[in-house]
Amino acid sequence: MSAATEVAPVQQRGLATAAVWRAVSGWLGLLFQILLRIVRGTPSSWAQLLSFVGLRHPLLPVAAQAQPEVAFVQLPSEVPADTSPPPLRRLTVVLDLDETLVCAYESSSLPATLRTQAVEARLHCFDMECASPEKDAEGRQRVNRVTVFERPGLHEFLQRTSEFADLVLFTAGLEGYAKPLVDRIDAHNRFIRRLYRPSTVTTEYREHVKDLSCLSKDFRRIVLVDNNPYSFLLQPLNGIPCITFSAGQPVDDQLMGTIFPLLKHLSLQKDVRPALYETFHMPEWFQGQGIPQIEQAV
Repeated sequence: MSAATEVAPVQQRGLATAAVWRAVSGWLGLLFQILLRIVRGTPSSWAQLLSFVGLRHPLLPVAAQAQPEVAFVQLPSEVPADTSPPPLRRLTVVLDLDETLVCAYESSSLPATLRTQAVEARLHCFDMECASPEKDAEGRQRVNRVTVFERPGLHEFLQRTSEFADLVLFTAGLEGYAKPLVDRIDAHNRFIRRLYRPSTVTTEYREHVKDLSCLSKDFRRIVLVDNNPYSFLLQPLNGIPCITFSAGQPVDDQLMGTIFPLLKHLSLQKDVRPALYETFHMPEWFQGQGIPQIEQAV
């Protein structure tokens, strides 16, 4: 065999090999282009491809999971109603006049020693004229001259109590005497109303009883301060008895030391009657005086 015959098969094998490499290179180039397009696309596509072939690439960002839509709740346009209890109505404090807020004497019959003792004790007093229910021989209205002593702490008591309560004057005295007196002690008009003897009632047990129903049908927020317990015979659970005031006992702190703190406490109560019953037990006191218990309106 000649040398030319041996070289020919070798050249054919070389050409075949070259053709195979060109085909492989073409396929590799096509595959590279496809991969390049994938890489230039979304990272999720690349990750999906790797996941398809069973690979995970830690350097690639994980595709964000689809988030559920946020549900917005429509808030109410109005402010919720206030559920706190309504404020309490102002307390009504009904005050007696004689021997509760003041004491008065006919000037002509006032002992000089009593007046001196009261003045030395620094009781505030004044003289005034008032109409008498009696008439003189010629039919003219008589005029009486009286000396009035104010209970210690009177003006402070009226001023401070009027800050949280409505004050009402209720006296069994006649208007001709009481009106000018009250004008003197209530220069600031702290009493919203004044009631005189014609407003009292007569019962089978006592006269000049002060019936609080003429002021209110609701007895939960009304009290009567009086030195005469029979004054609140018809509403014993609303009464506050106080010590009788006189010029002969000038050392006295009933108004600011006892009555005012009690009224301040009662002003915070929805119903004053339970507290007053626990303090004074007036129904039992009336029974002890032979007066049966009266059914009090609610």
